[in-house]
Amino acid sequence: MQYCCAEYRAALESSGMVASMSRAGDCYDNAPKESFWATLKKEMMGNGEFSTRAEARAGIFEYIEVFYNRQRIHSSLGYLSPEQFEAGRR
Repeated sequence: MQYCCAEYRAALESSGMVASMSRAGDCYDNAPKESFWATLKKEMMGNGEFSTRAEARAGIFEYIEVFYNRQRIHSSLGYLSPEQFEAGRR
């Protein structure tokens, strides 16, 4: 329920953001994000913990921007990386 509380929604609104929530009980609403976090944890975090917050930020940035978006193949993109997929659409 924390995502429905007035304080949270006011913080979103003051930042120009809109909450993305579907109807109650829709278990598929957040499935793509949950799948991504599971992949990140399995593929990246399997190596252990970070020593500092800065190290974690750098590692996560490297994983997403260098590996996940440019090199890692995705079955939903016909087993291409997002970069390869986008290049083929031009």
